[in-house]
Amino acid sequence: MPAQSVLIRDSSFLTRALQQYLSLLKKYPILTKSVTSGILSALGNLLSQALEYRKSNKENSPKKKINVLGPLHFAVFGLFITGPVSHYFYHLLEVLFPNTVPYCLIKRLLLERLIFAPAFLLLFYVVMNALEGKSLADVQNKLKTSFWPAMKMNWKVWTPIQFININYVPVQFRVLFANLVALFWYAYLASVRK
Repeated sequence: MPAQSVLIRDSSFLTRALQQYLSLLKKYPILTKSVTSGILSALGNLLSQALEYRKSNKENSPKKKINVLGPLHFAVFGLFITGPVSHYFYHLLEVLFPNTVPYCLIKRLLLERLIFAPAFLLLFYVVMNALEGKSLADVQNKLKTSFWPAMKMNWKVWTPIQFININYVPVQFRVLFANLVALFWYAYLASVRK
């Protein structure tokens, strides 16, 4: 009898996984968001490395090996910085600009885009370079050469995403929503940091 491939459509698995995530999110919101951030940040770095590997194969240039420290550094950043900082920031936005405040949608976006985003990107550069053991001079040089291009790209890519996130995504899911988009954003940041 020939073997058949059957798609697994066990929606009960997805339902259970979602229920488990929601339960953890309710019991341990910061820890759950932090762990999720760490995992998705590491995956973003792995995606970046996979894309570089694929590009080097097509160009017949020397093949780059997967750097296991890259995903580890991104996981540490996601776990200890992205998850907790984003959690508190999104809650702060709700306190500062509740839905009853006139123009709250624009005020939230302006605060996030003009204050939080540059500060967070700066923090990313400093922490990642520290994790890589770089000197202060290396950090300053990296900031001079790649911070502004990365910031401009951040504003282009993240502005519509964050408008949706901070105004229409329930506050408990904002870190997850941003992390899913950041999966690809971290791949971009890893490539411009080189």
